[in-house]
Amino acid sequence: MVYKITLLPGDGIGPEITEVAKKVIEATGINIDWDIKMAGEESIKKYGTPIPDETIKSIEENKICLKGPITTPIGTGFRSINVFLRQYFNLYVCLRPFKIYKGARTKFENVDIVIIRENMEDLYAGIEFEKGKEETLELIKFIEGKTGKKLNKNTGISIKPISVENSEKILRFGFEYARKNNRKKVTVVHKANIMKYSDGLFLEVAKNIAKEYPDIEFEDKIVDNMAMQLVQKPEIYDVIVCPNLYGDILSDLCAGIIGGLGLSAGANIGEDVAIFEPTHGSAPKYKGQKKVNPSAMILAGILMLDYLGEIEARDKIEKALSEVIREGKYVTYDFKEEGEKCVGTIEMGEAIIEKIGGKW
Repeated sequence: MVYKITLLPGDGIGPEITEVAKKVIEATGINIDWDIKMAGEESIKKYGTPIPDETIKSIEENKICLKGPITTPIGTGFRSINVFLRQYFNLYVCLRPFKIYKGARTKFENVDIVIIRENMEDLYAGIEFEKGKEETLELIKFIEGKTGKKLNKNTGISIKPISVENSEKILRFGFEYARKNNRKKVTVVHKANIMKYSDGLFLEVAKNIAKEYPDIEFEDKIVDNMAMQLVQKPEIYDVIVCPNLYGDILSDLCAGIIGGLGLSAGANIGEDVAIFEPTHGSAPKYKGQKKVNPSAMILAGILMLDYLGEIEARDKIEKALSEVIREGKYVTYDFKEEGEKCVGTIEMGEAIIEKIGGKW
């Protein structure tokens, strides 16, 4: 079988780590017709837009996309392409596994957590009102009239929508994922003690859906307590389901637990389209140096193969990656103490491919 898959190399270090992941996947013998498209800064230079129509069309047609990191300016410029793609294709699930590989630099062990993050709502919905704008001042007046709460006129406002329908979808996905993958516990994260009508709704839906899964242990945690729990005893957690913002923050915390964002990948899944990516940024200051850890991009490929049902290829890559990390001979600088001998992006990729039984 030949899979046609959209490949977005991204920008910054994206093309370097994407090429390594591509070759690692091909080393398993899987037959893929890569449909290579542009997105991000290079696309702006060429097309005047960070995400051209032909890229969107490619993803629509192929249904599967492997995506390198894309730069998102802070405060100004275009909004996150990652958020745009999730919303455009209704990729309501963000699935992020966090597993410790022996040889990674971490103080923890026996951690194997999956965070399932709602992707469409919460503060990432993009409903914002800029300070000083006429519509913002109208909204402030409305809020003051309905609640009696006074707001400073120089206030920017972001809206946090959480619906029953989208909460049901992500929570049901979480419980189904736990059941399918022989996971024992689902922990739902919220701040319902403060945000009673948004997070409170999410928690209420969670409790109702949990009743349908008596074989899965259910608990809920307030988000600040969850952060502390993950630092103190991450090994007791299994599947964690979160609204959008908390899922984003706790994902980076878990990445720190397992050794860094260089070992963190994510799957963004909808009804018929899925996009797989490393969760770290494009690190433009390292562009062209070929020194960055390609593991997260490779792990994104592993998630893609799992989604496709290519279990043998998935397992081959994970075994090879874990052996290279454990042996510690052909790994990038982030696996080493300062001054210790390390290799570059391509050399680590070559070592993984050799373990699989292929050639660069």
